Amino acid sequence: MNEAFRAVQITDHVYWVGAIDWSIRDFHGYLTSRGSTYNAYLVLGEKNTLVDAVKAPLKEEMLSRIASVLAPEKIDYIISNHAEMDHSGALFEVADVVHPEKIYASSLGNKTLIEHFHTDREITMVKDGETCALGNLHFTFLESRMLHWPESMVTYLAEDRLLFSQDIFGMHLATGERFTDEIAEHILNSEAAKYYANIILPYSQVVLRFLDKVKDCNLEIEVIAPDHGPVWRKNPLHIISSYTKWAAQKPTKKAVIVYDTMWNSTALMADVLADGLMEGGAAVKQMPLGTSHRSDVATEILEAGALVVGSPTLNNNIFPTVADVMTYLKGLKPQNLCGAVFGSHGWSGEAIKQLEVLMKDMKVDLVADSIKAKYVPDQDVLKYCHAVGKQLAERLAAVADGDQDGIA
Repeated sequence: MNEAFRAVQITDHVYWVGAIDWSIRDFHGYLTSRGSTYNAYLVLGEKNTLVDAVKAPLKEEMLSRIASVLAPEKIDYIISNHAEMDHSGALFEVADVVHPEKIYASSLGNKTLIEHFHTDREITMVKDGETCALGNLHFTFLESRMLHWPESMVTYLAEDRLLFSQDIFGMHLATGERFTDEIAEHILNSEAAKYYANIILPYSQVVLRFLDKVKDCNLEIEVIAPDHGPVWRKNPLHIISSYTKWAAQKPTKKAVIVYDTMWNSTALMADVLADGLMEGGAAVKQMPLGTSHRSDVATEILEAGALVVGSPTLNNNIFPTVADVMTYLKGLKPQNLCGAVFGSHGWSGEAIKQLEVLMKDMKVDLVADSIKAKYVPDQDVLKYCHAVGKQLAERLAAVADGDQDGIA
């Protein structure tokens, strides 16, 4: 066994024994520009417990970190909070090394692990809200279904007032620091928002119900230990408050303009739309898709009130980069957006109609007729772009100020 890696103590009983993935740059279409971690935790007591595992190629790194604290064979129990392969990939291989007395998972976790690994290994199913004494330590299991898989659960360690939160409250961030208070605030905020926007956003109503559930359980949470990114050992309420805000999806005075262009006609329309929005008092983020990744677009939309999308027509269709982003955004289900559609075309112009259908499917409230230019936009088209920008800014101001009469 490789003995080069070391565990990091988190609390009196808990050690981080995960793995750092410095090189990953794509996670299911999500640009992980700062890498990621796969966090596993070793809990030491009268009985020793491993909480979650890592993806299969990083098994030896995890075992090495465990061995720096405890012979792996002395692990008595394994808790699987989440069956996704980046946390369960090494689970049964590790179990073959440590021979735990029991592996704990939710009822759906049991089913999912069996379906993933085609195993006949016995898994002990825990009930929602159940508390188990594992030796001298007490673990409470709370189902967190659809955050972000059906079988997901979180585990609370009472003695350390620590919540093992699986994928909730995490971020894709590879660092040498294990705690949020050791990392620059702007990096934490941006990576936490990006993670929410690209993974948790479709389940925002579930987030709100889950936060109420945790509150009703009267858990005293002083530390949050997620399955990705650093541990929240100071002010864990910061990330809980952020989730509450993001889940509400309250519109702001910010507009995101997403587009691609072939001969700069659609780009010119985007520039003029942006000018109208800014003149109307809105904040604007322009995202030309030649230089903007789909996951960064999703992040910008997280705290926006308007989505404005432009595309030229290519082969009777939406431009490929725009189609990619719209398919991605549709799956993320952002709410409470107004918007507009624009684009230049040559002899056919189907992209506009296709974008309108996509926007309506996403329940984006289109505030004006779509803006179309044949080949190069003339002054009339550009004036209309500017007017639509101002109209969008007025709508954003009304919505952000809570003026329901301003919402059509």
